[in-house]
Amino acid sequence: MGFLIKNARIVNEGKISEGDLRIRGERIDKVDSEISAETEERVIDAEGGYLVPGCIDDQVHFREPGLTHKAEIFTESRAAVAGGITSYMEMPNTIPNTLTQELLQQKYDLASKKSLANYSFFMGASNDNLEEVLKTNHTEVCGIKVFMGSSTGNMLVDDEKTLEGIFSKSPMLIATHCEDEATIRRNTEAYRKKYGEDIPIGAHPLIRSEEACYLSSSMAVALAKKHNTRLHILHISTEKETHLFGNELPIEKKRITAEACIHHLWFDDSQYDLKGTFIKWNPAVKTASDREGILKAVLEDRIDVIATDHAPHTLEEKQNSYFQAPSGGPLVQHALVAMFEMVDQGKIPIETVVHKMAHAPAILFEIKERGFIREGYFADLVLVRPGLNWTVTRENIMAKCGWSPFEGQTFGNSITETFVSGHLAWSGGQIQEGRSGHRLTFSRA
Repeated sequence: MGFLIKNARIVNEGKISEGDLRIRGERIDKVDSEISAETEERVIDAEGGYLVPGCIDDQVHFREPGLTHKAEIFTESRAAVAGGITSYMEMPNTIPNTLTQELLQQKYDLASKKSLANYSFFMGASNDNLEEVLKTNHTEVCGIKVFMGSSTGNMLVDDEKTLEGIFSKSPMLIATHCEDEATIRRNTEAYRKKYGEDIPIGAHPLIRSEEACYLSSSMAVALAKKHNTRLHILHISTEKETHLFGNELPIEKKRITAEACIHHLWFDDSQYDLKGTFIKWNPAVKTASDREGILKAVLEDRIDVIATDHAPHTLEEKQNSYFQAPSGGPLVQHALVAMFEMVDQGKIPIETVVHKMAHAPAILFEIKERGFIREGYFADLVLVRPGLNWTVTRENIMAKCGWSPFEGQTFGNSITETFVSGHLAWSGGQIQEGRSGHRLTFSRA
């Protein structure tokens, strides 16, 4: 059975146009101002709704293997699809860390059976696995992840010789978490002397400070310029860092790109008193001026991608004291509707949201036949209907951890349908299982 979506406001490639779209099998068959229904074709009337390409989230932590008490590929991919994210790229700081080709393949094998959304997995770098990193197939793996700051297990890369080797030898995109570990340790000890073990959560952005972020980000940019590396810096959290990136080149020609995350565009340090450790992330949520500066950089195309850094922990873990509560939170289910809320507030055009959450990741990672509404492309599509208000509650949170930093937030738009490679995976407030997502592939020479 095919699908015909009628009367949609199609948001694609910088334009909004009224029209219809037909899905046949896994792909978009036709896009036109008017398409007549065929026999045995299911018609969806999208009157008043926005039809957008499925979001591509270039940074998630789905916790499998090894941390499945927090999340699983199955549960988190369901939450992603409910939130309009049809493809994701998952990080290597699972247990064991994804530091060998064998462990990387094991994650792909898991996803092929369990993921409702399309998927790719980053190969992890450490101080001593460069040879293994260089074996990575650049047409089948999204990139190499380098933690230039605190991480899980053996994934902190702080050896200058190793960093030079990765940046000079890797032909693939390198994605970095940038925070200077020495600065963070120094700040931590200063606050320990002042407060002991009972450090207030409001100190988090002062411990994981602007200085720590900028030192590391600027070092990564310098290395990339030195070696002409394809660098993508994740979760920019300070206004100062945004000036490391330019907008002089078209996106497809940039060698150095950057990502902003939902939490750094939505929250600021005035909310620590209310939200506490539920908005504890690394890098930290910082000032309102940082938040505004990041949004400005997104609008000016100095920051190229909007993603989530979805990183769930259990409620019990998050309710601990400052040092014991881990950083990170679930965001995939609420990312797109949060950005639509910012559209309604006049902060960002809807076309820019679609570009940053679908088109740009497809371009930067050179993903084959996804990220756009084009005839012949995979039918990864999301129907967002304005005016259908809903409030985030424990009962409607789909992440395994069962909580959200958006709990109590009322959104003015609802995601009513999500298609993943032509499969109607979310409809009527229900997940429609029956078909797994596809492994992403990449058009790289």
